[in-house]
Amino acid sequence: MDTGTAIVFVAVVGARFLVPLLIPFFPLPAILASLVLDGVDQTIFQAFGHDPPQYQGYDKAMDVYYLAVAYLSTMRNWTSRPAVQVARFLYFYRLVGVVAFELADWRPLLLIFPNTFEYFFIAYEVIRLRWDPARIRLRTWIIIAATIWIVVKLPQEWWIHVAKLDVTDLMAEHGWILPTLLAVLALAAALFYFLVVPRLPAPAWPWRFAADPLPENIDEAAERDRWVAANSRLWSTGTLEKVVLMGLLWVIYAEVLPEGQAGTTQLFLGVAVFVVINAAISLFIARRTRSFESALAAFAVRALINVGLILVASWLVGGTLQRGNAIFFVLLLSLITLLDDRFRPVHEARFAPSVVGRSAGEYSS
Repeated sequence: MDTGTAIVFVAVVGARFLVPLLIPFFPLPAILASLVLDGVDQTIFQAFGHDPPQYQGYDKAMDVYYLAVAYLSTMRNWTSRPAVQVARFLYFYRLVGVVAFELADWRPLLLIFPNTFEYFFIAYEVIRLRWDPARIRLRTWIIIAATIWIVVKLPQEWWIHVAKLDVTDLMAEHGWILPTLLAVLALAAALFYFLVVPRLPAPAWPWRFAADPLPENIDEAAERDRWVAANSRLWSTGTLEKVVLMGLLWVIYAEVLPEGQAGTTQLFLGVAVFVVINAAISLFIARRTRSFESALAAFAVRALINVGLILVASWLVGGTLQRGNAIFFVLLLSLITLLDDRFRPVHEARFAPSVVGRSAGEYSS
């Protein structure tokens, strides 16, 4: 690989890791950029005559990564509790399906467990551009999710994973396909403009591409610490969800990355131990109101702690440390648990009974 190709490779891979970190702050632009990068990265490599070895596994891993960041962002940003509930189901449903596919290698599983979460996330953020999602009821969110699932994702998953068809190849073979697709899109745009737009409610605010400000009672590290110290417990549904999330993620990573040797149960239990230790450390720090305001500093400290934990674990079990996978594991564990620890309290504080009751009273008055 020459210098120019190496620069392009590092730039593309770096973008795939860094762009998703913008999702919590610019949800719609960042997830669309992540989606585009996912679609064009290998095309860019091929244009430079480079086919990275084992990149397919890393490509899948990075897909899972940016969707995890998007899911955690719902806890930071979304003001509609029903939408968060639907998103949680859709995300974990897909995650379980991906794990099942990686273990069984049966492609129809990806059709049974479609990635509806991603498009549901986009739909929410499109609505939030001009309207208040908090005014939308659970029934409407379920209808939106079901429409995406049936009309969009099932045909797409069947096309890609079951029929294994390629749009580019089909358009090259049949010249009528591209004009037909353009005509269908134009018709859909016209129907939306003339039938849907006039029936939309008046916009609640000007265009909003950046995430909304955090609630004032928890928008600083010290306030977050006080909330966690007063309301969080080590043994809680939040910790359980984090264990399940990280356990499933790492099972997927272990299947798609090279040199994965540990069994699924062993991996899941090992990750559970690390997640609980991280949660205990976070709770200990919060109770002393010493969290970092800087996410970068907090990430660096957490990564160093987890490196130490992995070295100790490797020494205790007498195993050999696979450095590449171990480093990847440390970064993943540290980043996802850090985002969870920072975003989950925002979600809990936003929808705490006292806060919801006060907001409802203010609204009715």
